[in-house]
Amino acid sequence: MNLNYAIFRSEPIYTLNDLAQIGSHNKREKNAYNSNPNIKIELSKDNIELVPLTEKYVKGFYNLTQDYRKEHEERMKTERTERQKSFNQMLNKSKNVVADELLFTATNKFFEGMSKDDIMLWANTCMEFVYNDLGYKKEQVLHATIHLDEATPHIHCVVVPLVKKLDKRTNTERYTISKKQYIKDKMHLSQLQDKYHERLTSKGFDLERGIKGSGVKHQRVREFKKTTRYYENKVETINKNLDNAMQTFEEKMKTTKNTLIDKEYVKVRKDTFDSMSNVIKETKKAIEFQPKIDELFNEVQTFTKSHQTLENENKSMAKEISKLKSRNQELIEVNHSLKSIISYILNKVKEFFRNLLKIGNKEIQEEVVEEVKLYYDNKYFNSNDVYNIAKQTEKEDELFDYAEVPGYLKTSKHSKKSKDDYEISM
Repeated sequence: MNLNYAIFRSEPIYTLNDLAQIGSHNKREKNAYNSNPNIKIELSKDNIELVPLTEKYVKGFYNLTQDYRKEHEERMKTERTERQKSFNQMLNKSKNVVADELLFTATNKFFEGMSKDDIMLWANTCMEFVYNDLGYKKEQVLHATIHLDEATPHIHCVVVPLVKKLDKRTNTERYTISKKQYIKDKMHLSQLQDKYHERLTSKGFDLERGIKGSGVKHQRVREFKKTTRYYENKVETINKNLDNAMQTFEEKMKTTKNTLIDKEYVKVRKDTFDSMSNVIKETKKAIEFQPKIDELFNEVQTFTKSHQTLENENKSMAKEISKLKSRNQELIEVNHSLKSIISYILNKVKEFFRNLLKIGNKEIQEEVVEEVKLYYDNKYFNSNDVYNIAKQTEKEDELFDYAEVPGYLKTSKHSKKSKDDYEISM
């Protein structure tokens, strides 16, 4: 016996650019649909507008949120200049969604032999769910359409969860876009899917409740794609900043003229020291970002492994999983590259710290000691690194004690510096 399933998914839309892309797809505004060859453009004229929208999605969004925009612009007038953001900047950089796309469909066989009136009855029941169970008002629905030009009829309903909430800081009500006002979490979504199934069966539709968790899988793939794109761009920026910082530092080292003091210490030019500090700053950013790369890599790897069976269940999903695997491989390469760069930079920083402890004046030595301690505290250096940096220098005892370097490694007397000790090699 073949069972027919009721399917309801919710897919967040985080930026206005994403909203525009979804609008072009839903309204069939593209000239070609290479990304989805299943669309039969000659049948697009049969698609049914449930909630029409004559403008582009973003223009419709602006009309729907005009009060929110006015409120934001008024608030920005009293903000400090460095904290001011345009309405678009605020929306695109916020962790909140700008809209939510609700997708309704069923197993393909459910629609076999259905007349247009039957499909409209099903679609109207879906919209009743949007208004009565989810709780959206009609003015919050940006656009809703039935696509009949693909293999299985389905509804795209794009809503803007614009609400007024109490701002506890100012004790005033302010506009915000909050999907959580309507779908609180995964458990709530599952309960809503139960209600959706009940509403359909109460109208006489012979449908089983959709497979639990399937909507989350679709959403996770979409989120992973967006997240990996962000991380790839972030790593590219980190690499570029590190390269620029290292290049500047190496140029400064070439032009620096050291001045001997008491035949023991040298002064390092401030601009050279500043360029070294910039290398350290960019290195810290790379190191702090590394765990996030590892976390994403592990999560993507676990996700793809645990959902191999989807390749047999859903051809469309299989393509997404395949793309995710490919992106995962790219992430492995990016991760390896970033680790190599961090390792290289850290070795150069250790080498530079050691040289400064040997030839720098007391002020510079004190600054280096604080930096070495900071690196050790943050686990960028271990006790062996500290030993190699500080051995046979004036700061050996202080740094050895701080990093708990074994006592037997301490030198009884700091060895006299050789001529080579005054050369800073990069």
